[in-house]
Amino acid sequence: MFRRIAKNNYDWLIFFGIIPIVAAGLVTMYSFDATSLFFTRQIIWVGIAFIVFVLVSTIDVRFLRETRFIMLLYGVVVALLLLLFILGSTFKGATSWFDLGFLAFQPSDPAKLVLILVLAKYFSRRHVEIRDFRHIFISGLYALIIFILIFLQPDFGSSIIILAIWFGMVLVSGISKKHIAILFGVGAVAFIGLWTFVLDDFQKERVESFLHPYADISGDGYNAYQSAIAVGSGELTGKGIGYGTQSRLQFLPEYESDFIFAAFTEEWGYIGALLLFFFFGVVIWRIFVNAKEGATNFETFFAVGLATMFIAHFTVHVGTNIGMLPVTGLTMPFMSYGGSHLLTEFLGLGILMSMRQYRRESKEVISQPDLLEE
Repeated sequence: MFRRIAKNNYDWLIFFGIIPIVAAGLVTMYSFDATSLFFTRQIIWVGIAFIVFVLVSTIDVRFLRETRFIMLLYGVVVALLLLLFILGSTFKGATSWFDLGFLAFQPSDPAKLVLILVLAKYFSRRHVEIRDFRHIFISGLYALIIFILIFLQPDFGSSIIILAIWFGMVLVSGISKKHIAILFGVGAVAFIGLWTFVLDDFQKERVESFLHPYADISGDGYNAYQSAIAVGSGELTGKGIGYGTQSRLQFLPEYESDFIFAAFTEEWGYIGALLLFFFFGVVIWRIFVNAKEGATNFETFFAVGLATMFIAHFTVHVGTNIGMLPVTGLTMPFMSYGGSHLLTEFLGLGILMSMRQYRRESKEVISQPDLLEE
């Protein structure tokens, strides 16, 4: 392991982008309450996530190309999502967590990474005949199963990310735009069916508050309203570290997770927000560079899916924090408090870094789908 680390196979520019984002989250948590458990626990989670990243990056992950292994992961994820409805803990109306006492685990986070692997395998094996509609339908079915199980929790934010991952990977697979339109039509009909015959009244109320967050600013729209105030009050240079009144006076809830961008921007202003955008842009740019250098189509599709997941999380989180999108409860990648999403993100990057180890030795087989078989 240490010999492989010494070979300097890492994309160090990704670290250049991630470290300031992680630090921004820690500083924001610490500035509001230095004795808060959020700050201490987040440091521990960052340390664990980094160890996972290093360990995964030092192994040969080409076994992930095997269909049997990927489908085993997919089956485990689906089983965990089903088990949530029996053993899951309900928090703020959503049954999305397994409460293990000493920690809470959210299966929807690793489900996103597993879906990326499944779709990367599927599209890489059928890249030549991808315009056949049945391949679009089958790939959509893989995503739809996970989407429905997450949507019914109800966790609308994560279900949106599932659709975004599928759509992003479908776009680069070279499918017909007409087929995409047909599939979206089928999805719309399925949603109407869920709304009419499946969803309970309390679940419909969550969807309605999702679509109209400002309809009741003293009730369901309170979080979105306070978040927009926090972002705007930061102005150009911010109020200074530790002087974010919306968070310190507890007007802005969950500043350490769902609204950490608003809390950060209130203290650092638009300049701080632009720096955050810059560093995140560096991370996404380098992931796409690694996608281009992938040894096979599988590695390329995986990197594209990983970038899509990060972009979707970042866009929706920022959009909800500035009042441009309904509140979804999505975390900011590498910045928000929580272990499940951090482990998933660093695990994904660890797999990407491992793929760099053999990207050159087998670059010539990228157009030979038969070599991708298990």
